[in-house]
Amino acid sequence: KHQQLVMSNRRLPCLDTYLDKALIYLWPRFKTVFDMYIQSLYQCDAKMLWVDGTHPHHIVRCYMEFTASLIQLNAECGDGQLDMSLKRLRLAVDDLLVRFAEKFATQKLKHLFLLNNCDMAISILKEAGEEAKELRRYFEEKLESNLVSFVDELLMEYFGDLIKFVKNHISEDLISYTECPNIADVEPVVKNFAVKWRTALELMHNEVVTCCSNFVSGMAILKAAMAQLLNDYNRLSECVKMIPGGSSLNRNLVSITSISYEIRKYSRTL
Repeated sequence: KHQQLVMSNRRLPCLDTYLDKALIYLWPRFKTVFDMYIQSLYQCDAKMLWVDGTHPHHIVRCYMEFTASLIQLNAECGDGQLDMSLKRLRLAVDDLLVRFAEKFATQKLKHLFLLNNCDMAISILKEAGEEAKELRRYFEEKLESNLVSFVDELLMEYFGDLIKFVKNHISEDLISYTECPNIADVEPVVKNFAVKWRTALELMHNEVVTCCSNFVSGMAILKAAMAQLLNDYNRLSECVKMIPGGSSLNRNLVSITSISYEIRKYSRTL
């Protein structure tokens, strides 16, 4: 089709018949091979292809590079049939990604795997230019969704008692309680956080830096996690002030300034 377009722009119709026949001959064969490729993704044994690691999978990389090249080739021609085939291919790869993700033992690793693959997909599609913006937007939305879920799992692992308490007892507006707490409920949460928060913050930082395949994504995860942590601890602190007898825990409360300072230290290393 590209050659047809070139000849048309140059107003040279002498090869029209030849190029039409070539397209009629090649397209059904290309579609047959393309359909076989899609079918193979649905039928493949994910267990055999699965690699025990959260970094981008080589099959997904091949898919993205193949898709990006076809998008660029199709940019001038605007072949609707190829667009539909690429959408079918995306659905097949989505299905394979989900099957790979199900092999991980925890939700945190599952979301990290999907996040890293989406991030790699976006990087490749950026090189394809504006023609790939629709597909790039699709993977950006998937990345954002998995990033939020991964941050939730990360905070639950390192600050689980704090996160559970805030979710179960304190509303977002800091005014009402979803479940009225008392001093006995909040005391172990406050004291546990005071003992371990610096160590937990360091471990969380080290894990994200190690497991993220992309520096920018790792930075986004840490910023989101630390912002959420600061917000949740602020809600806990305000809750303590409103609970009868909460003043007895003042010496165990970590100041928001101290947490913010520690977070800024890690931000400067990113």
